[in-house]
Amino acid sequence: MKIATAQLDAGVTHLDRRRSEIASAVTEAASLGCSLVVLPELALSGYGAGTLISKNAQELSGADVTWLKALSAQTGCGIVCGLALKREGQVYNTALFTAPDGTVIAYDKIHLYGDYEQTLFKRGAASPPVFTFGGLTFGLLVCFDVEFPERVRGLALRGADAVLVPTALPKSDGGAFIAQSVIPVRAFENQVFIAYANHCGKDAMFCYQGQSSIAAPDGQRLAQAPATDPALLAAELDPGAYAACRQQNPYLEEVRLCFDRSA
Repeated sequence: MKIATAQLDAGVTHLDRRRSEIASAVTEAASLGCSLVVLPELALSGYGAGTLISKNAQELSGADVTWLKALSAQTGCGIVCGLALKREGQVYNTALFTAPDGTVIAYDKIHLYGDYEQTLFKRGAASPPVFTFGGLTFGLLVCFDVEFPERVRGLALRGADAVLVPTALPKSDGGAFIAQSVIPVRAFENQVFIAYANHCGKDAMFCYQGQSSIAAPDGQRLAQAPATDPALLAAELDPGAYAACRQQNPYLEEVRLCFDRSA
């Protein structure tokens, strides 16, 4: 399967313009033969929109999700998009998967980063989902989640071939290390693909690291975006191509063996 990650310009803050940028990225990915596109964290509202994020948050039946479902059906692409969702009066930082057939899967971010997110959102309570699409098995995380080894390991042990991660990684020395080193290490140590979609540029509150990527089970980057500019990355995910790597580095098999012995 061919997938894409879309790195978006955080300076585009108007909703209609953000929708236009998203639609253009998904349409271009479809034209390249991609079956799935990963967009950044809070891609519809913008990450740095502050209290407007929670004020404008909608329910699963709202206009934002309806629009994403229509875009998925129109382009034939599965879409993973970060947005704020409201349920029972609480607002969550959510990664939403929409498929062309109307399937919707939502994951609420568990690890909220700093006072900014903890003020705006309620922490997710459910485990990250694993689902099948186009013959591969995928897991969902959001930004800070992927920096916890156990989150990716948990998805890998549940059968994920790839982990899809909308993010809003800020620009810093630590951000550069996460983008350049942590993401490929997470892919290698779990023998999975990781698609990591970030913002670039800046909004009213934050500057972003860019450097979105698609990492392979051998730790190599199949595609890498620059630090400063919007980009659409595309790569082929073929788990069978990494059988030798998995045999050489049987981390998951060893973990399963240890679990079996301790049961």
